[in-house]
Amino acid sequence: MSAIYTNALIFTGDRILSDHAVVTDHHLITGIVPASEYKGHPDVIDLEGGFMAPAFVDLQVYGGNGSVFFLNPSVESLQATYEASKAGGAAHIMPTLATIAPEKVLLAIQAVRDYWREGGRGVLGLHLEGPFINPVKKGAHLEKYIHPLTREDVNWILHHGKGVVKMITLAPECCDPVLVKELQDAGITIFAGHSNATYAEAMAAFESGIHHVTHLFNAMSPLESRAPGLVGAVYNQPKIFASIVADGVHVDFATVSISHKIMDGRLFLISDAAAENPEGDYVYIQEKDRYVNAAGVLAGSRLTMLQAVHNCVEKAGIPLHTALQMASLYPARALRLHTRLGRIETGYEAAFIVLRDHWDMTVYC
Repeated sequence: MSAIYTNALIFTGDRILSDHAVVTDHHLITGIVPASEYKGHPDVIDLEGGFMAPAFVDLQVYGGNGSVFFLNPSVESLQATYEASKAGGAAHIMPTLATIAPEKVLLAIQAVRDYWREGGRGVLGLHLEGPFINPVKKGAHLEKYIHPLTREDVNWILHHGKGVVKMITLAPECCDPVLVKELQDAGITIFAGHSNATYAEAMAAFESGIHHVTHLFNAMSPLESRAPGLVGAVYNQPKIFASIVADGVHVDFATVSISHKIMDGRLFLISDAAAENPEGDYVYIQEKDRYVNAAGVLAGSRLTMLQAVHNCVEKAGIPLHTALQMASLYPARALRLHTRLGRIETGYEAAFIVLRDHWDMTVYC
């Protein structure tokens, strides 16, 4: 199905165009041309003066619409998570599994395969957050499932998760770098997180090939005067990407602003969004601006990607175009998807948002 979108200011991802039309066909952008070329065309969709930008890419989301995917791994739960994410501006997501039993992981892998087989769109793969993390920095993760990465784990992931598991968050100080490299060589992007690594351990992990960090500041060794920790290593190593949860709960908005000034295009937004779940292995209790577990430990956000962008602009003083990049181009670049996602350009996927007054938004994908 073709469509021609006109009458919008277009932020392509790095520049702004006016009086242009975005031409799409079968979920791809086939051209960006002067709007006059399509005046009166029957396929024109009038965006009524809105502000068009690339749709968001969320690399960490647990659930939505009343369902936590990894606790109820099914096509239906995955669809619910995707629809909630899309309503918040994310046309592409990486559903995330907290540290859980391997049986649940297997069901989640199968659910993604079934979702794709049934024609589902927008799900990039799975993000395994654990179980290869440091129990000292477990956060809300269940310690009974946490363990170091083993040869058996690598074989299991490469066999069962082939083509589906795209991201793994682990504590590098708890994992054999040889085994980590095998996962990377298979195309899995490794993030350091839930880690108590010293500055030296973190820098060694970065030198060995880990170039990504999960939810900066949360569940990791902090930056201190005599112990720079994982945060200090991220700041001091210019090739490292890091995600951040810009909700004012996981981190203060001043922390977002400072980190952006230091890291620029290496810092990207995630929602870390969950859904209420009153019982079972993982309890998510909804509070005003967060989810906590039964012990009151912060377990997830109530954030959408649009809200994260809004917070960056209104609370952290980040320019709108940069905040939009932090939610689209930068995460796409972190996962090496920036040749098809994160921009409004010919050959890219036709996935974009249109903003109007008061942050009112429509998603097209």
